[in-house]
Amino acid sequence: MSYRSAGVDIDAAEHAKNLMTVAVRRTHGPAVLAGIGAFGGAFALGATLQKMTDPVLVASTDGVGTKTMVATAVGRFDTVGQDLVNHCINDVLVQGARPLFFMDYFAAAQLDPLMVERVVSGVATACEAAGCALLGGETAEMPGIYMPQAFDLAGTLVGVVDRAQLITGAAIRSGDVVLGLPSNGLHTNGYSLARKICEPIGYAATPPELGGVSLGDALLEVHRSYLPQLDTLWGAGLEIKGMAHLTGGGIINNLPRVLPEGLSATIHTGTWPVPPIFAFLLRSVQLDPIETYRTFNMGIGMALIVAPEKAAAARAAVEELVVIGEIAPGQGVTLV
Repeated sequence: MSYRSAGVDIDAAEHAKNLMTVAVRRTHGPAVLAGIGAFGGAFALGATLQKMTDPVLVASTDGVGTKTMVATAVGRFDTVGQDLVNHCINDVLVQGARPLFFMDYFAAAQLDPLMVERVVSGVATACEAAGCALLGGETAEMPGIYMPQAFDLAGTLVGVVDRAQLITGAAIRSGDVVLGLPSNGLHTNGYSLARKICEPIGYAATPPELGGVSLGDALLEVHRSYLPQLDTLWGAGLEIKGMAHLTGGGIINNLPRVLPEGLSATIHTGTWPVPPIFAFLLRSVQLDPIETYRTFNMGIGMALIVAPEKAAAARAAVEELVVIGEIAPGQGVTLV
């Protein structure tokens, strides 16, 4: 008997680590004191914290769900790592934080070093774009836990914000405007339903709604990071009273999470362009409007709430912002 005969190949794990090392180290700056290969990542906070009066760490842990199954079916692994990082970046942006470092977790029944390298390189690509260190992570081989060919991907991001700039939603008032930043597709939620629709057709299919793009490519569009747009707005001195990252639960479940007690949001559907993949999915399945906007983001990836007198300036600073609704007395979200 050996560990390999039990299904775990330590040499494959070492090979995967060696392959990903260059990509990971691209994300390291002077603040990284111990990264890949260390038992624990070490990140020096001094230079960052000296710029702040009362720094607050904001952390997010998430995964990419069954989007990994689409990646496996298509044989394309360069995007899901970017999805993971960008999802977590958007989560901490909601509270006004900017990313500091990220740690990932990859697990499968059997490790394919080249596939692992592609996934982690995607993680590194998104971290590098955000100025975020990929500080470390875990690569686990667990036969018996995962089905053959299946893999799981999750991660944790830590960001920082000065307490005075922490966004809590407490300043939101009736009459404030809800702005939307467009998504480019499903991002990382709704895939269990999307797969049920698409698998019988095949991911190589090119439905007319997609204009020649395959289902696989449309479903693997990278989850957008809204860090550049938020940096532009904050750089212009615009106050954002509240934000909601529209992932699982869509606008119906996520927007109320940032609203003070006694306030609701009225959302005007049809006021923004909807990516073609949604037109195909909705043609293929019967969903009532509430279920549709709870299952999918329907073309809005991030909702921002600003005072009415600030809406025009915000849209001038970031042209892709769309007015999608307003805040009113009540509870929850009303679709109009």
